[in-house]
Amino acid sequence: MSLFVTVPTARLAENLGALPEGVELEVWDLQSPPPREKIDLVVAPYLSDSTVLGALQGLDIGLVQSQSIGYDGVTDQLPEGLRYANAASVHEASTAEIALALTLAAQRQLPRFILAQQNSEWSPVFAESLADRRVLLVGFGGVGEAIAMRLEPFEIDLTVVARTARPVWHERLGRVQVHAIDELPALLPNAEIVILALPGGDATHHLFDDALLEKMTDGALLVNVGRGTLIDSDALVRQQGRIRAALDVVDPEPLPPEHDLWKTPGVLLSPHIGGASTAMNPRIARLVRGQIDRMLRGETPVNVVIGE
Repeated sequence: MSLFVTVPTARLAENLGALPEGVELEVWDLQSPPPREKIDLVVAPYLSDSTVLGALQGLDIGLVQSQSIGYDGVTDQLPEGLRYANAASVHEASTAEIALALTLAAQRQLPRFILAQQNSEWSPVFAESLADRRVLLVGFGGVGEAIAMRLEPFEIDLTVVARTARPVWHERLGRVQVHAIDELPALLPNAEIVILALPGGDATHHLFDDALLEKMTDGALLVNVGRGTLIDSDALVRQQGRIRAALDVVDPEPLPPEHDLWKTPGVLLSPHIGGASTAMNPRIARLVRGQIDRMLRGETPVNVVIGE
């Protein structure tokens, strides 16, 4: 069996290493004309799935492989009938790192020290801890599990929420009682830190609106590493610092320079870099190489989320 595969960058092509006999590889970023009418596996450019997939219209494509976990908005751009796989297993660890980094930076007031260093000021402060805090983790998919595992050593009181209530036995965490998302109004008033790791889409759009944000206690911290659309940015601005926020994703994105969220008290922003670490390169190469091997054996690819 032979396969024709395209990847968007020369670096990814190099990271794949020597490919099995019968696999032909070409670099195609979906911006130039397609190299062929029939392509067995197309790897899309990172963070551009909802804007470039129209380039596949009219082509015979076996599988479209994303480099992202989330795929909200993709169905509007993906030509009908194509199979599409997300990048589960690639970004979970790095995104969990950012969740922890943002949480610790906000709790221990690291931005304050950065500003003080720029002015050569010695500026100690008695800050909030992560230890002993009541943490509400909203989302318990791959990213949520990775966050929970990294929170466990910090000696916190963890409550987990997902779309449906269920008991889960986790090999690292033990028994986890997952609460349903409709329990959030009752759970939020007791939470000191709320970490969002839900996917986007209609079901979660502006989940944290004025009403839900008002349920959070004064001074609580809201961390978002899921999708920017989980939070109504204007509603967060209206809180005017009553609750704090540390956000790797926002709505809209990128955040316009004139948006009030930039200057809202108590808000810490990072520019959607949860998965953008050196861990990505070998992990996406491993995923793509695995897909190639499966397709050569005539097996179903993993992570297919559209066109199953």
